[in-house]
Amino acid sequence: MSASARNGRLSPVRSPSGQQVAWLAAGLTAAALAARQARQTPPTSEQLRAAALDVLEAALPQKRPFDVQLWDGTVLPATVQPAAARLVLNSEHSLGRMLRLPLDIALGEAYLRGDFEIEGDVSAVAGLTEAFDKPLSAAQVARLLGEVQTLRRHAGPAPHPVTAQLHGEPHTRERDQQAVTYHYDISNDFYKLWLDHRMVYSCGYFPTGAETLDQAQEAKLEHICRKLRLEPGERLLDIGCGWGGLAIYAAEHYGVEVLGVTLSEAQLREGRARVEAVGLENRVRLELRDYRDVQGPFDKISSVGMAEHVGRRNMPEYFATAYRVLKPGGLMMNHAIAAGVQQSKLPKWVQVLASGNFNQKYVFPDGELLPLWETLQHAEQAQFEVRDVENLREHYARTLANWSRNLEAHRDEARALVGEQRFRLWRLYLAACVNYFRNGQLAIFQSLLAKPDEEGRAGVPLSRGDVYR
Repeated sequence: MSASARNGRLSPVRSPSGQQVAWLAAGLTAAALAARQARQTPPTSEQLRAAALDVLEAALPQKRPFDVQLWDGTVLPATVQPAAARLVLNSEHSLGRMLRLPLDIALGEAYLRGDFEIEGDVSAVAGLTEAFDKPLSAAQVARLLGEVQTLRRHAGPAPHPVTAQLHGEPHTRERDQQAVTYHYDISNDFYKLWLDHRMVYSCGYFPTGAETLDQAQEAKLEHICRKLRLEPGERLLDIGCGWGGLAIYAAEHYGVEVLGVTLSEAQLREGRARVEAVGLENRVRLELRDYRDVQGPFDKISSVGMAEHVGRRNMPEYFATAYRVLKPGGLMMNHAIAAGVQQSKLPKWVQVLASGNFNQKYVFPDGELLPLWETLQHAEQAQFEVRDVENLREHYARTLANWSRNLEAHRDEARALVGEQRFRLWRLYLAACVNYFRNGQLAIFQSLLAKPDEEGRAGVPLSRGDVYR
């Protein structure tokens, strides 16, 4: 699964205007002057506490479902009761480290390091950076920036958490392998703690809203198979097959032969073991192979949660390869996260201070999310015909909420498997994405694409009734 809102970033940021940059520069200048004056004498504990309270009261959203607790026990109560969570600053250094630049990196790294804790519902706090709702004058901004400088200066050095170290040009075969290994090969047992029993690492389908996670993931697999109109004896290519959930389901329930390809050695081992466990070795073959090296022909193609790793530059080759190996009259299901239509609610002066690349650095290196229109444009340029598009945004918010709850329930086992920092990273990442899908900054689309035959037949019926029966 990949999640980010613009070009693989965790939260979308638009370029500020020249006037906004000038306004921010004036505020920064005033803050620099204030910091220079304050440099003569170090702040007292009471001054740090006062600065922290001033900054928090200005920056925290007016409608806030969580408490904030300072290192000395002072509590700023939630404004929406009952409180769903509590953000705890562990020391007088915490806030200064959280407010370094770029802001999104500083906040994320501060949590990974343990500068602050989140007790209770992490998703109630994880959307904090998008909940800023207080108008501030230029004079207030300048004053607050001065106090932020004081907090930063006192915070001292802080070690950087472990991050991905990738080499080579983005989206080459070699680097794609490194990126996939970083995210997916940390531990199969870790993923088993919070995924469904089939280990389907993509959006579930909740047609009634009452489904369990296992039921929703089975419903999603069935939904995809119906949309592809799978028939016994057909050959299905599953690009980015993960741990084999869709490949096994399609072979079991629709009698197809499946080739699943992945770049994750850990997924391949687990997937093959699962295929063998259900006795489907004669119909399901999983391989460690780049999608660009696949040879056809196939009757149908599925790609679930994989296109996010392809990259804008390689989208033409991605769809051209799929079109090449698909038989005339065949269908392709492209199930992928996309940039949503809702923009960041942060003021422009705050957006200037955020790089928007925490997700790239720590979660999905080299991941890129395209808006739907651009993805479909690439598909059509490869000669695919778009036959159906469905947005499952609300379904992914539910899926992520389930994953997040499962991870919380197995936090001790997760820590033992992947370490404290990795556990905290996934805890923060899953909870933050719940908010991004709920508020529309992220979306996920199932796009059914057809390769019409010489007579223009696209292999789909006149109605969608067979899908929703």
